[in-house]
Amino acid sequence: MADWSPEWVKSLPPGELPKLAAEVRERILGTVSRNGGHLASNLGVVELTIALLRVFSPPRDRILFDVSHQAYAYKLLTGRADAFGTLRQWGGISGFQKRSESPCDAFGSGHAGTAISAALGFAAARDRLGGDEHVVAVVGDASISNGVSLEALNAAAATTRRLVVVLNDNEMSISRNVGALSRLFSRLLTAPGLSRAKIAAERFGVRRLRLGRFRRIYRRWKTSVKRLFLREKVLFEDFGFQYIGPVDGHNFTWLDNALRRALQSDRPVLVHVATVKGRGYPPAEENPSAWHGVGAFDVATGRAPSPPPTGRPASRSWSAAFGDAASRLADGDSRVCALTAAMRDGTGLDAFGKDHPDRFFDVGIAEEHEATFAAGLAAAGMRPLVAVYSTFFQRAVDALVHDAALQRLPVLFCLDRAGAVASDGPTHHGVFDIALARPIPGVAIMQPADEAELDRMLRLAISLDGPSLVRYPRGSLPSEPVVAPRDEPMALGRARVLESAPAGPFVAVWALGDMIPLGRKTAALLRSEGIAAELVDARFVKPLDADLLADEIRRGATAFLSLENAVRTGGLGTAIAEKAAALGSRLPVVRAGWPDDAFVPHAASNADLLARYGLTPEALRDALRDTLR
Repeated sequence: MADWSPEWVKSLPPGELPKLAAEVRERILGTVSRNGGHLASNLGVVELTIALLRVFSPPRDRILFDVSHQAYAYKLLTGRADAFGTLRQWGGISGFQKRSESPCDAFGSGHAGTAISAALGFAAARDRLGGDEHVVAVVGDASISNGVSLEALNAAAATTRRLVVVLNDNEMSISRNVGALSRLFSRLLTAPGLSRAKIAAERFGVRRLRLGRFRRIYRRWKTSVKRLFLREKVLFEDFGFQYIGPVDGHNFTWLDNALRRALQSDRPVLVHVATVKGRGYPPAEENPSAWHGVGAFDVATGRAPSPPPTGRPASRSWSAAFGDAASRLADGDSRVCALTAAMRDGTGLDAFGKDHPDRFFDVGIAEEHEATFAAGLAAAGMRPLVAVYSTFFQRAVDALVHDAALQRLPVLFCLDRAGAVASDGPTHHGVFDIALARPIPGVAIMQPADEAELDRMLRLAISLDGPSLVRYPRGSLPSEPVVAPRDEPMALGRARVLESAPAGPFVAVWALGDMIPLGRKTAALLRSEGIAAELVDARFVKPLDADLLADEIRRGATAFLSLENAVRTGGLGTAIAEKAAALGSRLPVVRAGWPDDAFVPHAASNADLLARYGLTPEALRDALRDTLR
């Protein structure tokens, strides 16, 4: 393989670039089909990435990708081609930009909206430290509507005169774009008279630009033409940006011309590039949402590999179960509505949106707005379900405190992907939600063990007079019910004993949601070695079941073991320790979860992470033995 480096990309004759683009796409398809990853977004930016590397020179020039799940081609062409096969594996390269991975990764990211703000920071520092490097932020069209992006656009012209923002417009975020800015971009791309007028203006200007008396006339005329055909473009120019585009994002000549023009500007520049998400792979082009983030698949057929036969029907996902339960709630209660932040499909709300379109709101990538909007709905008498990935909920914590909890409004936050999300890594692990929300007054926090509990928890949550969190993991539901279903309503703050201990000393194992299978195995291993154990489905982190805790202390518990797919700090184990101490108990609490004060890296699977972090029956048994000694 050639030395896929920025210098090598610059050295290629223009006629070789389409061949390179095809080879890059082949490498992306080959690796993602084995390891999983973000496919459609990466296939769409191959030509753009090559063009950026021919005009700019990282690591000296700073190129920041918003979200950075479209940086695979960039990784391949900045010295990581040999390691690309380790993508998203333990010890391998990340699926996102990561400062510790390469000097070409100027700024790490995994959430939307950060690139322009961070790039502005680089540009401001350069201006004040006497540098002359270029700074480029590559932003997806959905990310440009994020509040952080708009705040950065507002500040850019007052902060620096040299900044390039490349708006990669593929008409998609993860679900299809919604909102005013999306409609604006569509008009920018489809104005039929613009291209003809631009060409005429450019030809006129190029011929006469050297004559001083024509320069001002030309510039005014060009501006007037643009304003005539694209009044929406003025939005960016009112922010203080020079607007260039729209540019075909798969045409190397047009891209090169636009980017080199951007270098000559004496003010911040926005280059509007139109790309096709999934470019070069027909299944991904036809259905980019389905091919946004994928597991292993067969490139030839576009289908996932067949799993080994188990004799059991395939389980549905937690997201699908939530979506079905939400629709049932809305069927029976006209106050129930659902909100998503550009994750209609990912959160399982596609059917809800079709069945209850007047009570479904996709707010775009704007989690803070989503949460406060929901608080307004609740204050007006609705019962909003805020469906959001746990990692993105982090952005809405202020709204939970200020807008929902402080006013005791019944906003239900439904936290998808709660817990470790192995292949995406630390930017996407949903492990902080419990610790962030538990100190907030009046917030109920719960996690179901299976679909029946999820349904009952949602019904309970919408009946509360304050905010609540229901969290559930990524992936499939248990293939069989974890707990025997009951018809009576679920009581707030009541745990459930799944396996009782006999009279005498015992270890109380409190497991939360998806950690119950590990709790069963651990309890069985303890019993096999002569240590009595009682298994509890905790269900509620807040309020914790203090009555059951007191009863176990009275009956002879010798230690507590807490299991949670969340950070240990401030979670279920901390709640048990605090409550036990308040009851006057000095029994030890072994808190099992993700480590204190450390970010968990990416790996091929959650099972891999569990084993590496001691979340196995054997490791937990050893920890209990050490404690009991």
